[in-house]
Amino acid sequence: MSSEKFPIFLANDMVLFPSSEVRFETESYDERQIFSLIDSSDSKRLLVVNPINIDNKFPDITDLPNIAILAELKMKMEVPNGKSRITLFGLRRVRISEYFVDDTFYEASFDDIIDNYEEFEYDNYKSVLIKALDKYITKVPYVSNSVMNKLSLIDTLNNLTDIVAGFLPINFNKKKNYILELDPYVRVKMLIKDMNEDIKLIELEEKIENEVNSDLENSQKEFYLREKISVIQRELGDVGSKDDEITRLKKKLSSLKCSPKIKDRIKREINRYEATSMNSPESGIIREYLEWMVNLPWCRYTRDCNDLKKVISSLNSTHYGLNDVKERILEYLAVKQNTNNLRSPILCLVGPPGVGKTSLAMSIATALNRKIAKISVGGINDEAEIVGHRRTYVGANPGRIIQGIRKSGTTNPVFIIDEIDKMRKDIKGDPASSLLEVLDPGQNNRFSDHYIEEDFDLSHVMFIATANYIEQIPYELLDRLEIIEVNSYTEYEKLDIAKNYLIPKSLHEHGLTSLEVQFTDDAIMRLIRNYTKEAGVRELERIIASILRKIVKKLLTDPSIAFYEVDNDLITLLLGKNKFMYQENESDSRIGVVNGMAYTVFGGDILPIEATYYKGKGDLILTGSLGDVMQESARIAYSYVKAHLNEFNIDDGLVFDNDIHIHVPEGAVNKDGPSAGVTLTTVLISLLSKKGVSSKIAMTGEFTLSGKVLAIGGLREKIIGARRAGVKTIFIPKDNEADLDSLDDEIKSGMEFNLVDTYLDIYKKVFGE
Repeated sequence: MSSEKFPIFLANDMVLFPSSEVRFETESYDERQIFSLIDSSDSKRLLVVNPINIDNKFPDITDLPNIAILAELKMKMEVPNGKSRITLFGLRRVRISEYFVDDTFYEASFDDIIDNYEEFEYDNYKSVLIKALDKYITKVPYVSNSVMNKLSLIDTLNNLTDIVAGFLPINFNKKKNYILELDPYVRVKMLIKDMNEDIKLIELEEKIENEVNSDLENSQKEFYLREKISVIQRELGDVGSKDDEITRLKKKLSSLKCSPKIKDRIKREINRYEATSMNSPESGIIREYLEWMVNLPWCRYTRDCNDLKKVISSLNSTHYGLNDVKERILEYLAVKQNTNNLRSPILCLVGPPGVGKTSLAMSIATALNRKIAKISVGGINDEAEIVGHRRTYVGANPGRIIQGIRKSGTTNPVFIIDEIDKMRKDIKGDPASSLLEVLDPGQNNRFSDHYIEEDFDLSHVMFIATANYIEQIPYELLDRLEIIEVNSYTEYEKLDIAKNYLIPKSLHEHGLTSLEVQFTDDAIMRLIRNYTKEAGVRELERIIASILRKIVKKLLTDPSIAFYEVDNDLITLLLGKNKFMYQENESDSRIGVVNGMAYTVFGGDILPIEATYYKGKGDLILTGSLGDVMQESARIAYSYVKAHLNEFNIDDGLVFDNDIHIHVPEGAVNKDGPSAGVTLTTVLISLLSKKGVSSKIAMTGEFTLSGKVLAIGGLREKIIGARRAGVKTIFIPKDNEADLDSLDDEIKSGMEFNLVDTYLDIYKKVFGE
């Protein structure tokens, strides 16, 4: 036993056997320090230990093996590249008696291993090992037979097995096992086993080479490599991935419901794929195309719900009002049920943001028991987004229509096309024109995507488009759409929606019940009027959720209060002061101020237009962020007034010797649209004739230089806004009479409507002449 402590070198990537020598270079600071210490010692000896876990740079001493190699440092040389060149010679195996560690520096004491193995079978074991080694060297081309001369001089089995294990080309982990094994007879068996396994691998490789070479005549190098891989896979019991894919594609094709023409096309593509090299770029292109073809729902339908009562009940449970839309869906189902052969309608829901166009389309799909496909075309300026890319392009894909159909998994989904009025046309093409084939009932049964290159029947798809402004929908598309206006909600409709839909839904989402929280009607109306400004109820839903979140926090922090009634006082406490104030009339009669009627994304509102004049040259000044259309309307109004000064009893000098300034308040908000002409004219007449106009009057309409008043849009929203502002008398174009008749009595009650054909009709009523 040696009580002396020797430094330890942890060898993670090499093995040193007794009576062998290793040379290596190290640049590790810790290792260089160890070898400097050893080099300065008298014995120049150290212990070489192969750690069990090589991933741990500083292992625990309990994880180190108890067998090591006592070695001698033969040479340590510093080389110019900052490394140390080391030569070690292995002396013998030793058994570690105790490890010592100081930070990252390891030491150990050891006991010599007493060799009690008898050499009575030495000759037999040596003979067997030599024969196996001779066979191994013959079979393995990368092992030199010069080693056989060295073995004849070795007289112990210990040394013999160590020498053989040292030059044997086996992996690092196996060599560590030879160090740890003390019995030389066991090491002989281990060596023979490892050599036999290596021989079998060589023979298997020769077999593969022979099989491949037998089929190699008149073949190219690529075919040779493919056959070699194939033989290797057969020996491993593995099946080629491409063969698997082809089998899977053929199986899918056999169960695919489609026309014979489509099946023939897919079969041809599968045959092309089978004959194409896996290394060819075309192989990936064909495979991707086949994936699309076999996964498209060519003839996969869902059965519509034909129970009309059930459909209307489903629609009513999710959306309030919107009777025109619901009636159109019921008509479609009734006729389809009666004829069993009807093309799906192509609807376009037009209305302000937040009124429920997209959610209504989804509810229609649920009510009909159909799948949903949805895309948004807002901002699209590339027609390839609709009809796909040609397969010749890198990264080509089908267009969004085919992508949506694949995601839905059926041939007759409800397909929602959002923001159809926000497509853009530029150098990349016109996506609106590409949608013609999709949305035209006369030709969408043969829709051709550039990528798929085969006709796909879209006639069973129920397309529902959504838009905010009907004027911005391209005319060629508008002609193919069935327009259904989804108007903004009145305050009373919002009240009903909040009570029957939004509040119960939010209570459930926040884990509350009506026994814990109740809203008063006055409080809901205040939320609608003073905390939201929108056409729909999206912001109202968020405000209700905000109130409930605050109440939940109060319930958890103060359990003494079990019930909250949400009234005006509690709203002020939770939400603070009012956020919005709608335009309200300031006085009964005003000179140079007239109420216009505006249609905005928030719904309707009144738009007071002001005018004044001062000494100048007859110029017209316009402010208030007016768009091109409103500026043109102002110039038309100015020209019309100057052409009829005598009829309106206006002094010529006021017009030609003064500058007139027209301003539309809230200058930060952009304003445009063809409906302010009559209001601008009335403002100018009121200013120049010094006659006041009642604040209870509002008007809307565009007109021509001859005074003809033209029809306008958004009448419902404008009337709602005027009613909210306290207006009692409204002037509208006579051409909008049908729109007025279609409004609910609730909206029109208490208001006087004047239908005008020319501007003189307004002048006589307003100014009493």
